[in-house]
Amino acid sequence: MGKKPLVKDLIREKQDELTAAERRLTATLLDDSLVAGLQSITKLAESAEVSTPTIIRLARKLGYQGFPDLQDAIREEIAARMKEPLAKLETAELSAGKDHIVSRFAEAVSRNINRSLERLDLDEFDKAAALLSDPNRRLYLLGGRITRSNAHYFFNHLQIIRPGVAQLDFSPSVWPQSLLDMDENATLIVFDIRRYEKELERLAKLVVDQGANVVLFTDQWGSPIERYATFCFRSMVEVPSSWDSTLAINFLIEALVAEIQSRSDSTDRITALEEMIGESRIFRSN
Repeated sequence: MGKKPLVKDLIREKQDELTAAERRLTATLLDDSLVAGLQSITKLAESAEVSTPTIIRLARKLGYQGFPDLQDAIREEIAARMKEPLAKLETAELSAGKDHIVSRFAEAVSRNINRSLERLDLDEFDKAAALLSDPNRRLYLLGGRITRSNAHYFFNHLQIIRPGVAQLDFSPSVWPQSLLDMDENATLIVFDIRRYEKELERLAKLVVDQGANVVLFTDQWGSPIERYATFCFRSMVEVPSSWDSTLAINFLIEALVAEIQSRSDSTDRITALEEMIGESRIFRSN
């Protein structure tokens, strides 16, 4: 039996079927990453400026028996999204069997990659690759506390393939200098997985306000940055560990690198780089 669909995904799928009042209610829920749904039905009705029957009707349209059922789903979704490392470790220990950790980890990572691919929209992938291969577009990359290495890995490859690529400093205090140069010809590539980082969300909003766009890599629950993203790639991250795995995210990065290179005229650039490396004698020759 598969996992239940996320509430936020159900809301997006049903948007065309909703009344104006119901859409106002869903906007309130999504604007606060569903946290507003933890209030009492009367408080939620006041916050969204709708009636309590509207809330009940929305719950049923989403496939729930009523508001308590919807609220339980929201509570579970938020709890999973905000799970801390120690809590994840306890879950991993409970599920540990006789298999070696390497076997269990390999099985989990393989499942994560396969499930991420099942959810991948190939048309969106191609459009994102076309955007990121445009030599006239400036690219900026930034990751969070756990995903910095993913951002750096992508940056390193993109910088070899094409010009106009920069990695933002991890300190928010120096972001304004980069924001000055972000306009409709710029893209921020950002990585944000659970326990989502407020600073990254604020940066994404500022980037969009400047006229630039955002490509987001996130987990299966979806970072709040999704509301600002032109393209969003969700990957499965749960493994038998205190920490989430970003291997499924890296799989997508490597696939994008291959596609971007195939769309870019990077031969001269790579040849020049190899000559520069040879002249600088950074690496040992065979």
